[in-house]
Amino acid sequence: MSDWNANVITQFRENEGKVGGNFEGAPMVLLHHVGRRSGQEFIAPTMYLADETDPAVIYVFASKGGAPTNPDWYRNLTAAGEGVVEVGTETYKVTVDEVTGAERDRIYAEQARRYPGFAEYEVRTAGIRTIPVLKLTRAS
Repeated sequence: MSDWNANVITQFRENEGKVGGNFEGAPMVLLHHVGRRSGQEFIAPTMYLADETDPAVIYVFASKGGAPTNPDWYRNLTAAGEGVVEVGTETYKVTVDEVTGAERDRIYAEQARRYPGFAEYEVRTAGIRTIPVLKLTRAS
């Protein structure tokens, strides 16, 4: 794990899910995922968007800062179809579904409206890849 991720994870856990720096005030989640080849558990901090009507659903964006490739956590979560998240002080299991088409575009546009960096990521990846949106639903 990079030092940057380790620092964000520590800060997240010490401050009930809140972090500072570039992410101050942003909704953050820690994504626990298992490597599809290694079987090793990893944790990736990322921003999320809460569903407007279903409190059991959050959306995460495989932006990788506008890089030309998808992040490993995206591949691991979609391969497994499930994972574990930390949101605030709560940790729970989730099911993972990829959102596509018009629904994906609507959700991504809302995230980009709230956090303009996501609009920049989309510009950087134009013609290379569409940034995936994953729907994480609290498992019952």
